[in-house]
Parts: sequence; structure tokens; C-alpha cells
Amino acid sequence: MGVSQRYQDSWEGYWRETSDAPGEAIWDSDPSLTAAPHCEIFLPHADPELPVVDLGCGNGTQTRYLATRFARAVGVDLSHAAIEHARRADTAKVAEFEQLSLVDHESVRALAGRVGDTHVYMRAVIHQSEPQDRPAVAAAVAALLGERGRAFVVELTSGSKTLFQRAAEEPGGGPAKLRRVFDHGLKPAAATDDEVPRLLGDAGLRIIDSGDTTLPQTEYLADGTRIDLPARWFVLAPA
Repeated sequence: MGVSQRYQDSWEGYWRETSDAPGEAIWDSDPSLTAAPHCEIFLPHADPELPVVDLGCGNGTQTRYLATRFARAVGVDLSHAAIEHARRADTAKVAEFEQLSLVDHESVRALAGRVGDTHVYMRAVIHQSEPQDRPAVAAAVAALLGERGRAFVVELTSGSKTLFQRAAEEPGGGPAKLRRVFDHGLKPAAATDDEVPRLLGDAGLRIIDSGDTTLPQTEYLADGTRIDLPARWFVLAPA
């Protein structure tokens, strides 16, 4: 079982056409705006002596930060090109990176066997997964935690879809980095607000804490306002 070829190709194409320049991907925000504040919420619930796996790590910017807060950090991504970006960027070799589809149950189980009980960090993966794959993505989170792991999952809300629509209606079809996402057939903010907690619960995860936040992007609206996408975060434990 795996993701559709169209979906795989969309991500490979996107990352192949993305340079190594920090921030060229619209979601490649500085960790001070993303993983760092997330860790302040997450670490009171999570043993830093356990490893952390960054699901959907992209070019590894957040993974490298997580490596400074946890005993070991592993970044995984569906895209081979993204993993190549991540390995090149990790010049100090602080993290590990591997290509992996979260929909491939055998690969997820094999990863769990290699790392043992682990924490999971997942930023905005369910919302852009194809509808039929979202239960498997949530199940991958649960499979990796084991008994002692905890998860920090943050997903875009419907307010993000509204903001994307507003941006796309700007002159020229909206900001260039956002146009590139749509040009590759990627569909952000596709999951509904009630779908995410339901999927997590169905996967055998218990919500310890949750709250509203934004995910700052590396792109701006025509009026100079940074695109900060409305989102919701969840701290999760095995049910």
C-alpha cells in the first residue's frame, strides 16, 4: 500500500525545483517561529532522553532544531528530493534522514523497530494528505510512540483555507511561493477542523492538551503582511 503516483510525483517535482536556499519553501520558517515554541509546549509532556521522529520533515530545518532538544532526531519524508535537501543542509550531521511513506505500514513498523519508543513531531501533514491516506498517517504516529512516546501534531484549520483563497486572488495569482505549491498540484488545508482530532482518536491516540496557534510562513501578502496560517496543535499519548 502506498500513496498515489500523482501525489508522490507532485512532492518530488516540488522539491526537485526548490533550491537549498533557506526559506524558499513557503513553510520553511525559522525554528525560532516554529519548532522552538512548539518544544516549549511539548517538552513538559515528553522525556528528552527519548528520540524524536519528525514526520514530513521536508528539508530538515525543524529536525535539526529538534536534535538540540532531544537525545536523537530522525527526519522522514515521502520525497527523495526533500531528503537529499535535508542531508545537504545538515552539515554538522546532528540528525538522521530517510525517505519513508507514512502510508507504508511495513516501513513505519520497521522504523519503529529501529528507534524504539519515540516522540513524534508532525507539522501540517494530515491536512495536505489525500483523504484516503489520512487514517494511515494518524496510525503511523501511534505506531511510532510505543508506550513511552508522546506526539506533537499541528495542523492547519479552515481559517488557513480562507487565507489561501484571499492570497490567490491577489494580482498575478498571489505570492510566488504559494503559486508554486498550487502549480505542483498540492492542496493545503484540505482536511476539515473536526476530521483531525477524530482521525487521531481513531488511531488510538489520546489528546493530553491542545490549543490554537498559527504557522508562520516565509511569504507575504501584497500589503506586506506575513502569511501566518491559522492552526491547531495537539499533544498526544497512546490511548
